[in-house]
Amino acid sequence: MIVGIILAAGSASRMGQVKQLLPLGSRPMLWHVAQAACQSQLDEVHLITGASAEPIAVAVNDLPLRIVHNPDWQQGQAGSIQTALRSLPPNCDAVLFLLADQPLITSQLINDLIGHWQRCGKSIVRPCHANNPGNPVLFSLAVWREALANLSGDHGARQLIVDHPEAIGYLPVASDEIFLDVDTIEDYAKMRQRFAMGTLNNFDC
Repeated sequence: MIVGIILAAGSASRMGQVKQLLPLGSRPMLWHVAQAACQSQLDEVHLITGASAEPIAVAVNDLPLRIVHNPDWQQGQAGSIQTALRSLPPNCDAVLFLLADQPLITSQLINDLIGHWQRCGKSIVRPCHANNPGNPVLFSLAVWREALANLSGDHGARQLIVDHPEAIGYLPVASDEIFLDVDTIEDYAKMRQRFAMGTLNNFDC
């Protein structure tokens, strides 16, 4: 069993507003990430909320996912990961961490990551284009549950990835645009332009 974890608890302080809810097309940014996850081969999708929990939950209320609130969201991303781990069913084999500000992620990419994990024998799997790795990242819980549960701060699982390059299986993808996130007003303007051009979901993974 593989569960998708969408990390959406942050306050987006660099943007000065709730970036997860910024519109792209006719939907909030977060909705596009959640829809890709829900349409993929993931067995369940859990959305971790924190700041602005109520409007974020409302934004995805038409999708078949589980809302899990992190009351300690101000402690950083590690707390959201630990909240997510506590929400998992006992038969969960792996988790795929998705970021709420990467709306170009596709269900095909998620499916390809799952398939690569099942074939490659590595305990961490992530996409990569021309030596540029990106998100989402899949972790085998048989290997990494305890380490994930003991993370601290706002860097999430990044340090585990840095410290264990031998554990990573990279999935080549055709374009690194699929990794783009939204951290600034300028990033958002560029993302809106991509949606207006109809480029969403046109990546050949």
